Amino acid sequence: MLPSPCCHICKMDPVNQLCRGCFRTIEEIASWSQLSDAARAAILTNIDARRHECPPPDAKPEIRTRQDG
Repeated sequence: MLPSPCCHICKMDPVNQLCRGCFRTIEEIASWSQLSDAARAAILTNIDARRHECPPPDAKPEIRTRQDG
C-alpha cells in the first residue's frame, strides 16, 4: 500500500485548489484511503508534475524593472 503524501501542511490554495503541502485536490485527499495502489500511483505522478508547475506558497511575483542607460 502506497503511503499518503501528506506532510501536515494542510491549507488549500484558493487559486489552484491544491493543498499547499501535498499538492493534492480535496477530492484526492478525501478518497485516498479508498483508492487502489494504481490510483494512488497516478496521483503521486500528478503531484510531481504539479510541484514543478506551481510556485511555492511564499513565492513573490517577479518584478522586472527597466533600467535606462
